[in-house]
Amino acid sequence: MKTVNQKLVPAGTVPSKQKNNHIGSKVSTILLHVLLILASVVMFGPFLWMAFSGLKDLAQIFQVPPTLFPNPWRWENISRSLTAMPFDKAYKNSAYISVIVVLSQLLTCSMAAFSFAKIDFPFRNVLFILFLSMLMVPEQVTIVPLYIILKNLGWLDTHLSLIVPDALFSAFGVFLLRQFFMGIPRDLSEAAYVDGANMWKIYWRIMVPLIRPALASLAIVSFLGHWNSFFKPVIFLSSTDNFTVPLMLSTFKGLYVTDWTLMMSGSAIAVMPVLLVYLVLQRNIIEGISMTGIKG
Repeated sequence: MKTVNQKLVPAGTVPSKQKNNHIGSKVSTILLHVLLILASVVMFGPFLWMAFSGLKDLAQIFQVPPTLFPNPWRWENISRSLTAMPFDKAYKNSAYISVIVVLSQLLTCSMAAFSFAKIDFPFRNVLFILFLSMLMVPEQVTIVPLYIILKNLGWLDTHLSLIVPDALFSAFGVFLLRQFFMGIPRDLSEAAYVDGANMWKIYWRIMVPLIRPALASLAIVSFLGHWNSFFKPVIFLSSTDNFTVPLMLSTFKGLYVTDWTLMMSGSAIAVMPVLLVYLVLQRNIIEGISMTGIKG
């Protein structure tokens, strides 16, 4: 015999259990948003402090208790930081070095990744593991032999020392693009081969257009890395005319006195191109990294 334990609920009313779940979901959403806002403030706070410090007096930077907003606002610090050193040359140097390296890496890394993913050759997996092991070698370990090679080539204190090594090799870029190539069905390249396409046409006309999100994310990550690079420029460059932006900013730090207002305003200006590129193309970074994880 079938028994009915449910109580009759008047029309238009919500059961108490469902109502409690709805309230709990709202509370958890609010707490999540509060947590994300706090995390954003913590991460964005140092940038705001740097930007506002660049518009203060030198004495106000070290004021106790510290204040966030300048009083008065020293807008002339921006023009002083740009004219105190040849920043225009530093911007041009950083811009063209970063662009050349990024474009070169897109070509070399995609070709190497395509070879590791789609071409069968002896010891392919072993060579890829050895190639990938370069990611575990710190940059500081290879800097001495690289310095000796560049010195013998006569490339020290030239931009070739920053462009050529990074343009030819990037283990991260090869790994990232290979994961995308692995996700493309092999039948596609085999069908093109049967139709008469050679390996270059398969790579350039079929495969490369299919990995545009990965190419965009690699371009952005590589541009950010080379724009902000300080380690190699400070070792390889010695002439002020060849300095990049991070190296030029370091010249504000003197032996006895450091003009922190100029350093802060110059740093804020140097961050702007990188921040703009990231804000415009951040969707490609997230898409590229997330798709790499799914395909990997």
